[in-house]
Amino acid sequence: MIQRGLSIGFFGIFGRSAELRAFDQALRAVDLHPKLVPEALKITAVKLLVEHAESGEPAPQSYREAAELIAYCMIGADAFAGANQEELAAEVERRIETALGAGSSLDAKLVLLTLHADVIQPSVVEFFQLESGVE
Repeated sequence: MIQRGLSIGFFGIFGRSAELRAFDQALRAVDLHPKLVPEALKITAVKLLVEHAESGEPAPQSYREAAELIAYCMIGADAFAGANQEELAAEVERRIETALGAGSSLDAKLVLLTLHADVIQPSVVEFFQLESGVE
């Protein structure tokens, strides 16, 4: 398999890669504007999706699932539940709890990514008692 590079575009001449466009669309679907998410975080998240995909090509649903986690971490439980459904917020919370127990799952890496990028809501850090281990 040939791995394409992720492209963020260059002065509008070169377009964004299909992977980043799909991730931006998934972020919008959970009511988080893509411009609020740092490009480095998006690129890293997409690379993690590619690494964890069985075929090297993430399934369309995996973009949505990653966006749910990142949006929840960035805007917090109340804002996420208000913009989405209470049931979805509860499901994302269950995924985070499971990820914290698993340690090295994709979900755990995405939560850790928001923590290290310093874009995670303090309420999420407090609720799940997260710490980066880096002082």
